[in-house]
Amino acid sequence: MPLNQLDAQHNAHSNPEHGTPARAPLLELKDLPGPKPFPIIGNLHQIKLPRLHADIEQFAKTYGPVFKMYLGAQLFMIVTDHDVIAKMMRDRPNGFRRPFQLRQVTSEMGIKPGVFSAEGPSWQNQRRMVMASFSPANIRRYFPALLRVTQRLEKRWVESASVDKIIDLQSDLMRYTVDVISGLAFGKDINTLESKEEVIQQHLDKVFPAVYSRMTALVPYWRLIKLPKDKALDKSVEVINANIKDFIAQARERLEKQPALREQPENLLEAMIVAADEEGSGVTDDDVVGNVFTMLLAGEDTTATSISWMIYLLFQNPTALKRAQDEAEQAVRGNLGELTPETVAELNYIEACALEAMRLKPVGPLNSLEPLQETVVANVRVPARTSIIALIRPDVLKEEYFHNAKSFNPDRWLTQEGGHSTSNAKRISIPFGSGPRICPGRYLALMEIKMAMVMLLNRFEIIEVNTPDGGEAQELLSFTMVPVGLKMRIRQRHSKN
Repeated sequence: MPLNQLDAQHNAHSNPEHGTPARAPLLELKDLPGPKPFPIIGNLHQIKLPRLHADIEQFAKTYGPVFKMYLGAQLFMIVTDHDVIAKMMRDRPNGFRRPFQLRQVTSEMGIKPGVFSAEGPSWQNQRRMVMASFSPANIRRYFPALLRVTQRLEKRWVESASVDKIIDLQSDLMRYTVDVISGLAFGKDINTLESKEEVIQQHLDKVFPAVYSRMTALVPYWRLIKLPKDKALDKSVEVINANIKDFIAQARERLEKQPALREQPENLLEAMIVAADEEGSGVTDDDVVGNVFTMLLAGEDTTATSISWMIYLLFQNPTALKRAQDEAEQAVRGNLGELTPETVAELNYIEACALEAMRLKPVGPLNSLEPLQETVVANVRVPARTSIIALIRPDVLKEEYFHNAKSFNPDRWLTQEGGHSTSNAKRISIPFGSGPRICPGRYLALMEIKMAMVMLLNRFEIIEVNTPDGGEAQELLSFTMVPVGLKMRIRQRHSKN
């Protein structure tokens, strides 16, 4: 079978006979360096699963940009070179796919495959539907709903500030993002920000950690026996699916009663149903269910986490914080209601702060891939279905690519700095992925981030952002990389208009 040679260029040497570069002999996986494994457990004795990404990053300092390791008996190829990673991502879905284990685990949990986990023709059909739903034009149309949810978060934080209440940052921001995605995407105002009822949220919070736990488990015990936590997970997925079916039924009823909505849907779910109902769409009702589930999960967790990390890093960098505050104040002049899609788009420095926070603290610090057929990655022969972990952060922390790489410097996203261009930053730091499977919700995510931040920075002074032990914020990997236990105290800057 011919090999798809992705990245052997850096190993090429001069061929005097032909005058053209000739590739170095291919390596085999077994020839790669890596930490010495133990029988059965592999390298699990050398890592902690909640910090898997950080432990592998440490291995990379010893073994280089391409090495091997074992999680249990399973062999993994680890890649940190951004050029090699980009080539693999561009070769999706035809050359590489997400790990088969992801589809297996989520299917066992009762989660229908959405665009995140779908592959092949199913992914292509769903991708068209989802991209149409998340178009910038659609997001701008839903802007008033997004503004209302942001104003609710503002009200919640005004109440916290008035009594000097310590804010559980991740919890409040997950309320914010689940309210945004449920209202924006499904036309359902569940309003967790003003209510003590958190039915969907409290169940959604169990899913990502469970997926990560099962994908990294030595033994799939849940296929033989259900522990209490597994029974609780089954109940949570059942509740989420019931809510999703209700969302879809309500949307279909609206479309039936108001045929004009098919020309101009009022939310993303309606847009998905319209796209799915088109002749030849190749999209089924199960595909719609899967993508609603995907939106709820991704829309709640990843955006909230990105905002948490951004607030933490800004508080540690007063100069950047002051500049972001000035931009926020100029944009709304004390009244959040003045925000428009156009003014949000002009928040260039706040967006740069977001991109810089995502560079240093990527919500997805690693990507898991599998080649569909035997191929070559970084001059290594890789059999089909080999598990590959692509680590995103090592190269963004290298001085050869970023000046003062470990420092928080939003200007690197606005101007050329230290001999490195902004296009270089965008090429190496890829918080939304790259290639054909780049995140379809990136426009919405950036809009949510900027709106929450302009509200916070315009209306409040941040008194402190603390961790449980008073030290540096710890990174916890539970499918996404979240900060552990961030708490925030704020006071009002302006009286409410």
